[in-house]
Amino acid sequence: MSSRKASRGLRRTVIGVAVLAVVAAMALDTKVVKIGSGEDLRSAAFSPAEYGAAEFPKVQADVEAQAVDAATLAAAIAKDKATAAKEYGVPAGVGPVFSVKFTGVAGEAKSGIYKVAVEGVPDTLLIRVQTGPAINGTELRDASGKIKFGQFKNQIEYQNAGAAINDQMKKDVLAKVDTSALTGKTITVVGAFKLINPKSWLVTPVRLEVQ
Repeated sequence: MSSRKASRGLRRTVIGVAVLAVVAAMALDTKVVKIGSGEDLRSAAFSPAEYGAAEFPKVQADVEAQAVDAATLAAAIAKDKATAAKEYGVPAGVGPVFSVKFTGVAGEAKSGIYKVAVEGVPDTLLIRVQTGPAINGTELRDASGKIKFGQFKNQIEYQNAGAAINDQMKKDVLAKVDTSALTGKTITVVGAFKLINPKSWLVTPVRLEVQ
């Protein structure tokens, strides 16, 4: 074999090895994403309306399953907030989120927020429930602990997810109730609130029934 042919053969071998190395590197750098998984959802356009419709029933079921009677929860928080948070709450930024249930008489409304007189809780505890038209906060998003920031592209999507769940709750729950005429009526509420002030709970409902 001539030296020229040997040189060409060596060159082809080197090129072949280099190509294999590139292909191997590409394979190592490639990540398989299952269709429908959280990572696949992050790559798709986020639709708040579709997200809210899909997630609210799950949130509702979780809150109802986790809900603690208001009297029991009030006593636990009064005794030791940290212990109550570990036993009944879900960590969520500046304060834990609690799922709660109670029956009481609705008082006067202010901007769609009703005070509710609930038997068995201290007189010093103010319990309120928001009925719209504006539903504020991310308590429903955060109540189960299953919806995480890492499931979304950015903070805007994360915030929109919370608003979408609230909007779907309005459609599925509050639209069935005359929220303008609850004063003096006995209502049963299941919902969630963020513990900022132990003496004042603002509950976002996942279920509201008028007796």
